[in-house]
Amino acid sequence: MSCAFPALVLVLVALLNSEALGKSVTGLFGSEAARQQHGQVITTFMYQGDNGLLVCRLDNAALATEKESRLLLYQDMDSDLDNLSCWERISKAQFTIYLKEEEHNQSIPRQTIPTTWHALYADRYTCQESAAIPHHADLSFTILLLNADSAGNPREHFSAEEAGLHSFYFLLLLAYFIACCIYFQHLYQALKKGGPMHTVLKVLTTALALQGCAALCKYIHLARYSRDGTGIPLMGCLAKFWDMVSQVSMLYTLLSLCVSWTLGRGRKPQSRPLQWEQSLTSTAVAVGGGVIQGALLLWEQYSESESQHHSGHAQLSLPGLLLMALKVGLALLLASVLYQIVSTERSTLKRDFYLCFAKGCFLWFLCHPVIFFLSAVFNEHQREKVVTIGVILCQSISMVILYQLFLSRSLYWEVSSLSSVSLPLTMSRANHRGHY
Repeated sequence: MSCAFPALVLVLVALLNSEALGKSVTGLFGSEAARQQHGQVITTFMYQGDNGLLVCRLDNAALATEKESRLLLYQDMDSDLDNLSCWERISKAQFTIYLKEEEHNQSIPRQTIPTTWHALYADRYTCQESAAIPHHADLSFTILLLNADSAGNPREHFSAEEAGLHSFYFLLLLAYFIACCIYFQHLYQALKKGGPMHTVLKVLTTALALQGCAALCKYIHLARYSRDGTGIPLMGCLAKFWDMVSQVSMLYTLLSLCVSWTLGRGRKPQSRPLQWEQSLTSTAVAVGGGVIQGALLLWEQYSESESQHHSGHAQLSLPGLLLMALKVGLALLLASVLYQIVSTERSTLKRDFYLCFAKGCFLWFLCHPVIFFLSAVFNEHQREKVVTIGVILCQSISMVILYQLFLSRSLYWEVSSLSSVSLPLTMSRANHRGHY
């Protein structure tokens, strides 16, 4: 924990001292790319309400004029455009901005509901298949896409499906900070005393700390993104990395516990029930599941578009679907293992222990698939926020359930059958020592 504060200070200093880029999308308008795609795809943005604005800035307005460069705006561009000829496709644009000056401002009409707009580039060579393209340099551009802020001015860089995530991560960090202030001392004492579930508590704490780091990096990225439309890509990548490590560590913990409990039931002494005793089989199962999940998470992140600045929980992709299928499969595996344990367990306290553990496990694994499919009933611009916020909150609740289970001063003490000296947050001897 002592190393975290200097790192946090360095990150904040870098954030405050770094130069604002003041742009959303930068790149090159290319005649060859525009010809191949029947209009070079530049970006998409979901406008909402009034006073939407698109600003296009060029470095070489004279070259743009010579090439008869145009920026085409399409509202809800559908797949039917792919079946049209090049000239027909260009003529279908709702707005055509002729690029003749260094800066062009295009107002977007009022959107009664949030609507996705697509920006494409075309020039005089786009639809002339037989015409030779001169060896000119590509046009360098900067495009700003802005929604109206709370004051009605076009200064909000967030697309409609991203709006509100910045505030959510701020509230999440505030909740983490308050919880840390309240429970840090108790948790530190529990970890210091040790006990049969000491390893579980360490992994849970590590996973929670990684989630907090991911939320902090995401908030820093979105805070900058709200001002300049670019953000800090490094912080966005770090947020995804910490989240992936947290996901893998939690999966490893839950699988290890369930498999080790099943394998060790016949040989575990009654004075030490419910401990985490690793074996070759339990380790192999847990490591295998963690490796598969990590590979799918990496595949999912690399398959995302570079223009996406949000979490990607609601994105429909092959690795994302495989990841949700893996979570459902692991939930079924854990259900089978826990059913075998509970059906043969005579102790009511131990059955309650396992059932409470099952609630935390199922909530962790099934929240993403369930919320993802339930989000289909929401509008397009709400799905990303519903899935992202729902998954993070459900996983946080799952961690709270597991913490309560393993730190309970009554159920944990009775189930473990250990002396209160080695247990965290127990009442019997702590009162005599004045530590509770």
